[in-house]
Amino acid sequence: MVKEKIALDTNIVIDVFNNKKNIITLLNGYQTIYLPVTVCGELLFGAKNSAKSQENEQKCHDFINNCSLLNINELIAEEYAKTRNELKKKGKPIPENDIWIAATCIVNDIPLATLDSDFKHINDLIMIDLTNKDRLCERSEPQSYPIVGRALE
Repeated sequence: MVKEKIALDTNIVIDVFNNKKNIITLLNGYQTIYLPVTVCGELLFGAKNSAKSQENEQKCHDFINNCSLLNINELIAEEYAKTRNELKKKGKPIPENDIWIAATCIVNDIPLATLDSDFKHINDLIMIDLTNKDRLCERSEPQSYPIVGRALE
């Protein structure tokens, strides 16, 4: 059964780049893969900061071009402020970029796939919790997958 939509956190995309079979199998079960623009920035920064920057930047751009982007707007800024304030009141601060990613998913009503447990502190976020890393250690051979298109070729 194909599910409708999912947004990816940076750590999930990195697992795709590392050919984690279970992650790729999970993602192939979705019709539309979304990337919050904040995730794109994190991926591109990591690529530029790597030893193989040109190769990794191209891989990131190929992957980004095969996903639907979620941009930031005023509604998301409002949600960001609300979420950040709630986290502050709870005494549960999380990284700024994670708040932007969560706000983007909340406003667009798209579940977030992540390995990051910080997101569990955000009330209105629909999260696909993949923190059981034992399930994720199996790797597949590098190949092209329908969901990621040319990103792994």
